[in-house]
Amino acid sequence: MTQQKFGVIGLAVMGENLALNVERNGFPVAVYNRTSSRTDEFMKERGEGKNVKAAYTLEEFVQSLERPRRILVMVKAGKPVDAVIDQLKPLLDKDDMIIDGGNSLYEDTERRTQDLEATGLGFMGMGVSGGEEGALWGPSLMPGGTEASYRELEPILTKIAAQVDDGPCVTYIGPGGAGHYVKMVHNGIEYGDMQLIAEAYDLLKNALGLTNSEIQEVFAEWNTTDELNSFLIEITADIFKKLDDQGTGQHLIDLVVDSAGQKGTGRWTVVSALEMGVCI
Repeated sequence: MTQQKFGVIGLAVMGENLALNVERNGFPVAVYNRTSSRTDEFMKERGEGKNVKAAYTLEEFVQSLERPRRILVMVKAGKPVDAVIDQLKPLLDKDDMIIDGGNSLYEDTERRTQDLEATGLGFMGMGVSGGEEGALWGPSLMPGGTEASYRELEPILTKIAAQVDDGPCVTYIGPGGAGHYVKMVHNGIEYGDMQLIAEAYDLLKNALGLTNSEIQEVFAEWNTTDELNSFLIEITADIFKKLDDQGTGQHLIDLVVDSAGQKGTGRWTVVSALEMGVCI
């Protein structure tokens, strides 16, 4: 039986896009999802005709991978990651490696690294940045763990990462939870930028009384400057042009609920800074 070179567990949009990215770059992939209907849907649509092998049990999934196995876990951070690891451990062999590509708390990654390395298994916590499109066409990757583990994965990671003039957007970050720590800080900085953008919008709209079209022109102009040119400023300018497609004719920005949620990484950044005595 021909075995696949890389495995992906979790077929939400990030997991399936990373699986397709890996396959497109020449590495046959095995995939597994807890709900088999999601696996069927993926294989009938985006996975059709590609070198992707579907597995419907973890045992089948593990057996479909060549050794030493390289398994990327893309499930919700927290208890779901621990649950997948606990199910995988008895099925794996020495030197097999699990990579957590979710937004896990770095302290959890430190704990998992110690637990798994004590059993002879490898573990890496890897930050993945770029969203859905980045996952498919080239994300920025922040792998942490032992340097030896990184070197084993480097041929794959450098292929699937975003490519810029000076090379792929991936490098070894450091031991233990270093990769997830850097991703946490990355997200914290992004959320700070988003708050600044929201406050700028509030001042332009409610203090200066500008219309949405006028605010769009301001953000578009800011995006041409060296100091403010960025993806966030660019997409904010685009948002102010967007009209509701449900027939109201209103600007979409005026129909968005004025509230925001969070998944944890911004809060973790603030807590970590407090513990270190760093002002942010």
